[in-house]
Amino acid sequence: MKRNAARMLVDQLLVHGVDRAFCVPGESFLAVIDALADVQDRCALIVCRHEGGAGNMAEAHAKATGQVGVCFVTRGPGAFNAAIALHTAQQDSTPLVLFVGQVGTDFVGREAFQEVDYRRVFGSIAKWVTSIDRADRVPELVAHAFQVAASGRPGPVVVALPEDVLLREADVPDARAVVPVRPTPSAAAMARVQALLAGASRPIAIVAGRGWTPGAVAALEDAAERWALPVACAFRYQDSFDNGHPHYAGDVGIGINPKLAARIRDADCVLAIGPRLGEMTTQGYTLFDAPVPRQPLVHVHPSPDELGTVYQAQEMITSGVTEFVQALAALPLDAQAEDAVEARRGHVAAAHADYEAWQQPRPQPGPVDWPQIVRWLSAHVPDDTLFTSGAGNFATPLHRFHRHRAWPTQLAPTSGAMGYAVPAAVAAKLAYPDRLVVAVAGDGDFLMTSQELATAAQYGAPFVTLVIDNGMYGTIRMHQEREYPARVYGTALRNPDFVGLGVAYGCHAERVERTDDFAAAFVRACDAVARGQGALLHLPVDPQALTPGLTLDEIRAQGLARQG
Repeated sequence: MKRNAARMLVDQLLVHGVDRAFCVPGESFLAVIDALADVQDRCALIVCRHEGGAGNMAEAHAKATGQVGVCFVTRGPGAFNAAIALHTAQQDSTPLVLFVGQVGTDFVGREAFQEVDYRRVFGSIAKWVTSIDRADRVPELVAHAFQVAASGRPGPVVVALPEDVLLREADVPDARAVVPVRPTPSAAAMARVQALLAGASRPIAIVAGRGWTPGAVAALEDAAERWALPVACAFRYQDSFDNGHPHYAGDVGIGINPKLAARIRDADCVLAIGPRLGEMTTQGYTLFDAPVPRQPLVHVHPSPDELGTVYQAQEMITSGVTEFVQALAALPLDAQAEDAVEARRGHVAAAHADYEAWQQPRPQPGPVDWPQIVRWLSAHVPDDTLFTSGAGNFATPLHRFHRHRAWPTQLAPTSGAMGYAVPAAVAAKLAYPDRLVVAVAGDGDFLMTSQELATAAQYGAPFVTLVIDNGMYGTIRMHQEREYPARVYGTALRNPDFVGLGVAYGCHAERVERTDDFAAAFVRACDAVARGQGALLHLPVDPQALTPGLTLDEIRAQGLARQG
């Protein structure tokens, strides 16, 4: 079947099950856009307002669906604008293929207009970077890109598309659909896990990573109940386990419950299922001793390259999370194990009780109490509501006080990237049009990608946006007050009329002045969404309400005391 490389590339997307791609158009890959126009009933092209938004949407789409996210951007500036999504995909282990326009092969090496050597630029943050320099290799290289992105520890791949190659023709067949490689734990490894659990009195599981599905979450619940395991979720993976389940112990991330941290340090068996055990999950590498933890540690991860990177676990298992929790749930309990399980029922109940106590927020300064609003949301939104958020102190109450009851209901970057909430909400609503989607963004966070509200309106993807506005880059101000107390510079924000901005994008928009006014405003916002209109609620919060536990003045006082 003779066809040009652009047509061949689009055909490969269909082969690999891509039904939605995100882009900002560029002249360097116009031939691909033209080919996509012929298959728009099978693969929708979502045109965004900024490459950072397009990349974030593709990354969020992958998180929400388990598919490989696909993004197209033009060469040079377009590629660098999308780099934030590559970094997020790397740190969050998200399967993403970024197709980038490139100068023609006859111009390479001349520093032609917008020319970039993508292998050198992105080689440290992508799993693989390649360039399709021959039309007859399109099926091979695209298949390899998807295989690499989705297999083992998932991550980003960059594929450069020289402009002249896209127009060349070749007569080659399509590749087969890619099947990701997911390792399975061995029977011997599971027998050792069984022995560790049978002999433990204070075990705990920490779960995270990619590969979770509703079936995997259900298998984890079965395993936790059979083996009397408290389960904690790593930073921004709280939807990996039902937060209302009596075995839930809380989240292991920023602002961890001190009692949960102590429980992990004192555990006599830790099952780390899926996390990389990086800085956030280990509280700055303090929950475990490096390189040899004092707790018996079972580290499960789909990539052998992650195992032993920082911690030499007692048992290192290369496995996908689904495959491991299914094997864990199927492990038989002998008499010793049954006795151990029965003996630690109180251990599980105490872990959940600590979590429940941690759910009581301290009253916040000012008329809008954001933690209390989060608690109201948690009690009133449908269980399948999908929350998106970016980075900032505003997200801490969402992580601490909202209870995720199903997967997937959380899209947030563990990389700490700002500007994620709005584009992620667009992707979430397109993937799940019948579900309520709520984007939670700080004022600084929101203004980085607020233009993607126009994308949401263009493609009929309405959601509720909550803008938590304290007039500053709050997280940076917090650190500034700790390290340089009372020397405030470079962190204040003069913000626009957020209600007017929302109206300009076609949203129903309101300003919520008091905590008690939020419920009615949110109902009106949801009514607008049900009519097909986006909604924005502006929540001005007191600058003193910088964290759930400490006011701005209290943080400043601690900083001054340290300086002494």
